[in-house]
Amino acid sequence: MGHLVSSGPRVLISADSARSNRTLDRLDPRSRVLAAICFAIVIVSLKSLPVLALGFGLSIAVLLATRLPLKATLRRMAAMDGFILFMLALLPFTVPGTPLFSVFGFGFSVEGLLRAVEIALKANAVILMLMVLVGTLEPVTLGHALHRLKTPETLVHLLMFTVRYISVLHQEYLRLRSAMKVRSFRLRNSLHTYKSIGYLVGMMLVRSIDRSERILSAMKCRGFNGTIPLLDTMRFTGRDAWFAGLVLMAAATLLGLEWKIGASY
Repeated sequence: MGHLVSSGPRVLISADSARSNRTLDRLDPRSRVLAAICFAIVIVSLKSLPVLALGFGLSIAVLLATRLPLKATLRRMAAMDGFILFMLALLPFTVPGTPLFSVFGFGFSVEGLLRAVEIALKANAVILMLMVLVGTLEPVTLGHALHRLKTPETLVHLLMFTVRYISVLHQEYLRLRSAMKVRSFRLRNSLHTYKSIGYLVGMMLVRSIDRSERILSAMKCRGFNGTIPLLDTMRFTGRDAWFAGLVLMAAATLLGLEWKIGASY
């Protein structure tokens, strides 16, 4: 049954991610997941902008040290920033405080600007570290690491099957779109277009449910009992101990600076 999961397409975050630093690749995947979680918790707990800037600089330093493709990584970060850009732009106008200027009667406050910078630094630092430490793992390897870390099996199974069948659903979507194009369908701002897209989404759901039932029946015929055996072995080594020490040292440094700056006010 482990073969069923691992035989699917290897959906990587990026093809260039495979060329990461050898030292990072030799670490236990669980160490990388735990380090990313620890770093995220520390960054989210910080409030001081200089310390947050230091944390963001640390993420960039790790990115450069692991020799990941800088341009592709920053492009994916820019895509993430596009989701929060609207919120960050509105914060200076919605957070009360000392106004710098006003637009249509809405004051642009210093406190709102500082809050937007704080959120931007936190989000970019955490996402960049996740992309370096976790994003370079193969999804199947990540699923195995999460299972070893006692993550609920339902979530692990959901990740495994998503990785295995996401390309199948994508191919199904392409076939349906091709069928619509053959019938002269074109995207337009019209009621017919909205109805057609709705039918497309509905058909995808119907076919997904039908395929999932057939897959479940096939797995039960092969003795599936709700548990997927994991064939790989993971163990912590001396490298993981050194890595854990560096992560804890960096976290302690950031928290210490945060306390020192907070105590000085």
